Amino acid sequence: MAIEGTTEVRERKIRLGMVGGGSGAFIGAVHRMAARLDDHFELVAGALSSTPEKAKASGAELGLDPQRSYSDFKEMAIREAKLKNGIEAVAIVTPNHVHYEAAREFLKRGIHVICDKPLTSTLSDARKLKKLADESDALFVLTHNYTGYPMVRQAREMIANGDIGAVRLVQMEYPQDWLTENIEQSGQKQAAWRTDPSKSGAGGSTGDIGTHAYNLGAFVSGLQLEELAADLDSFVEGRALDDNAHVMMRFKAKNGQRAKGLLWCSQVAPGHENGLMVRVYGTKGGLEWTQKDPNYLWYTPFGEPKRLITRAGAGSGPAAARVSRIPSGHPEGYLEGFANIYTEAARAIFAKRKGVAVDPAVIYPTIDDGMKGMVFVDACVQSSKRNGAWIKV
Repeated sequence: MAIEGTTEVRERKIRLGMVGGGSGAFIGAVHRMAARLDDHFELVAGALSSTPEKAKASGAELGLDPQRSYSDFKEMAIREAKLKNGIEAVAIVTPNHVHYEAAREFLKRGIHVICDKPLTSTLSDARKLKKLADESDALFVLTHNYTGYPMVRQAREMIANGDIGAVRLVQMEYPQDWLTENIEQSGQKQAAWRTDPSKSGAGGSTGDIGTHAYNLGAFVSGLQLEELAADLDSFVEGRALDDNAHVMMRFKAKNGQRAKGLLWCSQVAPGHENGLMVRVYGTKGGLEWTQKDPNYLWYTPFGEPKRLITRAGAGSGPAAARVSRIPSGHPEGYLEGFANIYTEAARAIFAKRKGVAVDPAVIYPTIDDGMKGMVFVDACVQSSKRNGAWIKV
């Protein structure tokens, strides 16, 4: 993927390691596909499982050198940092409770970190990790992958340009139905760790998908959360973490306008497979984007007919164009959006290699976005425990 109107010089591939993501792990495979799509990364090492046998088998399956297939991420960080051709970046795709310790080991050694969300399993670990990241010369990239969609970038650009006026309302939704029944008790691995507070953290649906919806709303609107009131439920009997949340938000005033937000996330909503969407309404118009039709953005100037803006089509601007790969009429989706985060990370790493400033057009979620997500989850839990009281963030 090249920036429109330019030719990018092909850089030497970034040597990438991975922690987690062994055989059968959905998100690990997604990260590897995303990293390969624009051909900026080469996977050369991994600690793909905490089980030595599985780690070895997973490494062999991916064609890794047996000497660079580890069962311990700390050993991997120490050894790779000493190798002449050791890894330059690491992707961390483990359950939440491993994020802090794994990221710490690589950041300490100057290795760039690309970490799955949420940032950590606890707010205290998140604060410690932010301190480490701020002190390290290495980059920290958080894979809030939905910010990589071209039409999400288009919406952000339009709002920043004032096309819908001052923002008044932001509506965010992320409903799913896969946890409608107690499948964690059947041994379903993904459900088991996501509903376990010791592995997932204090938030269930809020941490798993609510952070995505919140991040998307904040990214597109450019607003900062000031306080929230949340009502969290664990509808499935015996479930320790929330599987549904309704959250009201008040944002800090911007351009003289105060804005309100409403977020619903659920994993017990039959009929919704992955219903991420965002709507933003301002003084001069509104925008609507849904992940099920990611190449479309609906724009309604006040008092005028609704308009459809398409990826790489009429009405889309440079923000969408620079993260698009193929001509209009050909759909781009989840993997391409995810790959955009990896490619933006690659551009930042290439700049680091050269000792030059990162191009301001390069956008990726950072440690600060991760902190905002952790504060959001913590505030939701606090508010719900206090019967929906307003909590300042």
